[in-house]
Amino acid sequence: MTTSSAEHDEAHHISTEQFRTAFRGHPGGVSVITADAGHGPVALTATSVASVSVDPPALMFSVSEKSSSAPTLRAADTVVVHLLGADQLALAELGATSGIDRFADRSIWKRLPTGEPYFPAARAWVRGRITARLDIGSPRSSSVLVVAALQVDRSGPPHAHDPALVYHDRVWHQLGSHSRIAG
Repeated sequence: MTTSSAEHDEAHHISTEQFRTAFRGHPGGVSVITADAGHGPVALTATSVASVSVDPPALMFSVSEKSSSAPTLRAADTVVVHLLGADQLALAELGATSGIDRFADRSIWKRLPTGEPYFPAARAWVRGRITARLDIGSPRSSSVLVVAALQVDRSGPPHAHDPALVYHDRVWHQLGSHSRIAG
């Protein structure tokens, strides 16, 4: 008697820690995502942002249900995704710190004419409309949000050759010409 694919998958269940360990060795670009669904602004640092399409322009990111920002991000119609350089480490740390008011310092953020909170110091940002939500887990443990890009801005401080901010093996890193190995 042969086993089905589903039975085989159940027999080889991986633990949460095994999965985390595998991804600790996979670097991710660092972004801060902001939104306001009507109850005040939220911010979340994420390494899950990825381009989905350039025509039409779209991106995606995931948010854990453990995040205090999750309810607002799921309820929002629009978000701003900030793509960070190494010189914006303070913004990454701000979005990653739990239990604080991430918008207490009014000098580092503003609102766009459309109402979304944003950080002008970011290397670049993309304002977009959430077009799809995919719940993961039963019960839901995280959500993947797909965003249609509406506006892109690179008018912050000059960043032409500034190193990118990446997260690898639970540590912040900068990625720049010093780390180039080919191309």
